[in-house]
Amino acid sequence: MPILRLGDVLVTGLLDELDDQSAMAFLDELTERIAGEAANGVLIDISRLEIIDSFVARTLSELTTTARLLGARVIVAGMRPTVAITLVELGLKLHGVETALNAEQGMVALGWYRTTPSREAARRDDAR
Repeated sequence: MPILRLGDVLVTGLLDELDDQSAMAFLDELTERIAGEAANGVLIDISRLEIIDSFVARTLSELTTTARLLGARVIVAGMRPTVAITLVELGLKLHGVETALNAEQGMVALGWYRTTPSREAARRDDAR
C-alpha cells in the first residue's frame, strides 16, 4: 500500500484484501516511515474497507499506540457504517484511535485545510 507524504503528515489507506501478513508488513513500514521522516500526523483512509476483523482492528490500535509513542497523531478516516456496526457487534474497541468521517475532515483535524479559489484570489490580491 502506498504511503504518501504531505508536509509532516503521512497519508495511506487500507484495502479490503488485507491479510494478516500484509497487515503486519504495513504496520512495520508505516512505523519506520513515521520514525524516519519525523511525521507529526498519519491519516489512514479505510473507505475501501468493506469488512473488518479483530486482527485488523487490533493492528489499527497498535499502530495508533506506536505512532503516539513516536510523536505522531493517527486519524482513521472513511469508516463505512457496516464496518462500524461490525466493530460494535463484535465488541471490538479501537482504543485511542481518532476517527473522521472522510479523508478531507481527517486532514483538517491534522491541521491541513483546502483553500477555495476565492480565498486564493483574495490572498493574491492582499499580497499586491
